[in-house]
Amino acid sequence: MASLAGRLSRAFFIRNTATLSRNTGPNSVNAIFSRTAVSTTSGAVPPKPVKVPFGLTRMAIVVVPFLYVGNLISKNFAALLEEHEIFVPDDDDDDD
Repeated sequence: MASLAGRLSRAFFIRNTATLSRNTGPNSVNAIFSRTAVSTTSGAVPPKPVKVPFGLTRMAIVVVPFLYVGNLISKNFAALLEEHEIFVPDDDDDDD
């Protein structure tokens, strides 16, 4: 059982690693980083991750249309349920 857990953890580690190579002339560096690593095996801090340009704009371009489409679907389905009297909200009179 222990060897199975060891093989699974090794497979998980190998799958979640990435190779970073910098070719800067004679001082080329090849390093392997894990996604959850905050330091390398030597104790060094890994370089900053690559910043995605227009990250917030891209996120808004994806999220806003899908929220709108979801809103339209739910609104139409609620109208369909009310039309067929499957679900009709109660009219509460607040005449106290």
